[in-house]
Amino acid sequence: MEPLVLYLGTRTYSTWSLRAWLALKHTGASFTEDVIALYQPGSREALLRRSPSGRVPALRHGDLVLWDSLAICEYVAELFPEARLWPGDRAARALARSVSSEMHSGFTALRNAMSMDLRREIAPIARDAAVDADIDRVTSIWTECRRAHGQKGDYLFGHFTIADAMFAPVVTRFRTYAVPLAGAAAAYAETMWQHPGLAAWVAAAQTESLAG
Repeated sequence: MEPLVLYLGTRTYSTWSLRAWLALKHTGASFTEDVIALYQPGSREALLRRSPSGRVPALRHGDLVLWDSLAICEYVAELFPEARLWPGDRAARALARSVSSEMHSGFTALRNAMSMDLRREIAPIARDAAVDADIDRVTSIWTECRRAHGQKGDYLFGHFTIADAMFAPVVTRFRTYAVPLAGAAAAYAETMWQHPGLAAWVAAAQTESLAG
């Protein structure tokens, strides 16, 4: 197989990089990480040398370059079917794709008000109705998925899938901004926080150089 190279942004901030990295890491495949420091002089030029869109993540596999996190996750799922990155059941798989796509394109208020910063001191912020509505929708998704698939394991669809990778940055946001959770949503957030891949990413963020 051609070598896999995953271009990432600064771990402290790059939510989209985290999503693709978790999916690829879950496969157990060997890959090279190339981390580009964000928000620095020269960051844009460095990104454009690696990603056609000038954004991360980007995945290079031989001559193929992909530059969207969900597209990367889909490609990785096809490349390594034994990793079971989507549920095996057709209906569950369709639902997993739906909630992943909603996370990919939605929750603008939450994103803008509660950006991922893995070095931020844990503390709440004042939230408006739009942010609260996004939080309610996220926790509703978590609760509904766990209710339907909780007997199969601790993740949204039992075992770890792309849907969990897509919501991982939100788990960190809820923790950083001290968002109170209860019931199935709280249990799921704790499951994800203890996930070995997410724990490794958070640990690396604590020691990385933000200047590259």
